[in-house]
Amino acid sequence: MKFVDFVQIAVKAGNGGNGVVSFRREKYVPKGGPDGGDGGRGGNVVLQANKNLSTLLDFQYRRAYAAPRGAHGAGARRTGQSGNDVVLQVPVGTIVRDVHAHKVLADLAAHGDSIVAVRGGKAGRGNSAFATSTDQAPRHAEPGGKGEEREIELELKLLADVALVGLPNAGKSTLISVISAARPKIAEYPFTTLIPNLGIVRVDEGSSFVVADIPGLIEGAHAGKGLGIQFLRHIERTKVLLFLLDTTRPDPAADYGVLETELRLFSADLMHKPRLIAFSKIDSIGETERKQLRKLRLNGSRGMLISSVAGEGLPELVQAMWKVMHGPQRRPARHASRTKTR
Repeated sequence: MKFVDFVQIAVKAGNGGNGVVSFRREKYVPKGGPDGGDGGRGGNVVLQANKNLSTLLDFQYRRAYAAPRGAHGAGARRTGQSGNDVVLQVPVGTIVRDVHAHKVLADLAAHGDSIVAVRGGKAGRGNSAFATSTDQAPRHAEPGGKGEEREIELELKLLADVALVGLPNAGKSTLISVISAARPKIAEYPFTTLIPNLGIVRVDEGSSFVVADIPGLIEGAHAGKGLGIQFLRHIERTKVLLFLLDTTRPDPAADYGVLETELRLFSADLMHKPRLIAFSKIDSIGETERKQLRKLRLNGSRGMLISSVAGEGLPELVQAMWKVMHGPQRRPARHASRTKTR
């Protein structure tokens, strides 16, 4: 399925139905009064978050949505039928903005959250509603109100607890495939991950969290280079950042500097998120290099040594992610479900 996380659409609510001018006409009733009914309310356009959706793809093929108008009133004080609401289903994590007002209308962050994007026009009143003691035969009715319309932006920001941040080929896809049930594309060339992948990591019975594999960043990603700028927005919602550094590259510490710089230039708020550092692919280096990495401090923190292929350090990494998310008050069982070892 194609991943789409940003679209613009036009939405229009239905107009209200007109009230009607009508007078009662019955045999043997010489003075029939006004009996014009009201019109119906115009339909609304509603956006609702649905946990079963993961992309805004459907909105790429249809960019305009309109709700039906309300029916006009009728004689015998019959009210016109209201227009049905049009409910558009969007993924959880969708932000709704007014294009022209540059204003956030809603952040649909939970399943079932909804917002009325545009409201239908009010119903017009029939002439029976205007009858008074001084005007017992009004000959006017009220037209229905006009429905609202606007252009809106839909921006999807994935909801995840931990975001895997790294250069291309740092081993993010392999890691998420080992610690969760996610099955991303894995290959020995850059940019194999073209869309964010989500995986649920089980810690113990009844305890789990969501990890997002963000496509690899490169230097200049904040300015649009590579694929990173398309997906950096998804990091903003995560609770913890896990920097994954490839130990087979010449200078993992310099790579960490590149990643940190790109995140800071994209949004300074990302610098305040809790973070972990993990050195990947340690099965490909010797003991001397491992000792050097154990001593290395990046921003005052030591990194964990892991190998997704050999399963080294993964239980400890899963526990570290859980601990950073929830604090030390709860200690899950010392194992990570779905962690593979040779």
